[in-house]
Amino acid sequence: MIVGVIGAGTMGAGIAQVAAQNGHSVVLVDLNQTVIDNAKSGHAKVLARLVEKGNLSEEQAKVVLSNLYYSTDLNDFRECGLVIEAIVEDLGVKHSVFSKLEAVVNEKCILASNTSSLSIASIGSVLQKPERVVGIHFFNPAPLMPLVEIIPAVQTSLQTIESCKDLISKWKKTGVLCKDTPGFIVNRVARPFYGEALRIYEEGIADFATIDWAMTSLGGFKMGPFTLMDFIGNDVNYAVTESVFSAFYFDPRFKPSLTQKRHREAGFLGRKSGRGYYSYSEGSVMPAANEDAELGKYIFDRILAMLINEAVDAVFMNVANASDVDLAMTKGVNYPKGLLAWADEIGLENVLLTLEDLFVEYGEDRYRPNPLLRRMVRENKTFF
Repeated sequence: MIVGVIGAGTMGAGIAQVAAQNGHSVVLVDLNQTVIDNAKSGHAKVLARLVEKGNLSEEQAKVVLSNLYYSTDLNDFRECGLVIEAIVEDLGVKHSVFSKLEAVVNEKCILASNTSSLSIASIGSVLQKPERVVGIHFFNPAPLMPLVEIIPAVQTSLQTIESCKDLISKWKKTGVLCKDTPGFIVNRVARPFYGEALRIYEEGIADFATIDWAMTSLGGFKMGPFTLMDFIGNDVNYAVTESVFSAFYFDPRFKPSLTQKRHREAGFLGRKSGRGYYSYSEGSVMPAANEDAELGKYIFDRILAMLINEAVDAVFMNVANASDVDLAMTKGVNYPKGLLAWADEIGLENVLLTLEDLFVEYGEDRYRPNPLLRRMVRENKTFF
């Protein structure tokens, strides 16, 4: 099968590499010739590094490069069996592109979107054959991250879903099936990692460095929330938060932070701009954390309880089953443990107690414990 990818930025180029390394002829299209040129040189560099590290032979690298065809013309998708869109997160632009794609490809071609938070049903609404639309959401960097979220729209045919599950498995990726809801699994469940950390900072409980220390040293996360937001980019992270908040009809659980908004407005985007929550200029020194054990435990317990509550809600609302939720968080964002297994380990009643204390203290809906959590504690059940 010939695989098409539209959008030759970081994600699109990465997805194209994955398909090419798994033996497919790949057509990578971007309307911007400079972006195409950068993707082509980027692929050559990446494959050369893989050869240097002994991960690929020179002959294998040559085969992968020969599998990649670069173009600025959508008509080159004509023979594709699957086209994956990886362009800007703008629904109007996606509608335009998908309409044009359907006019080019054959009737059996699957049309997929790599969107991280937009409605797959809406993307497919412009198609004459909407049963061919599906979400196939990779994580950055696509060649390295094992997780792929597979998101059927309400219009998607069973055959399309099964074909995508089979393909993702053949690409040696971990596929998880999830409902077409805002943020899918990972970008929905992970919101409190950023949002509650920002709230704790805004209340003056702890600074950025202390919150990051609590989550890495006590929680075992590879990066603290502020380091991670600086890595992702405050513009990107804030945009996803706003998108999820709006799509959930302004549910206060997903309320964006003014602190992050001000950092974005000031151009403090993180590593890529040289300054975010921390300074990355030459000679800058990272601030020291307040390594008070009691404070650290409060920060960690509060953020973890919020994360677990969101994971429980994903199960409660049938976004995905418990196993896939935990798989998504460990494989998609490298959490040290699956959140629901973690909840079992520390005791669901302890998670519920933390949330109830916050709910009573603040009186805000963002801290309401999920009904499934209450039910499971009452019935003395665990997730695994």
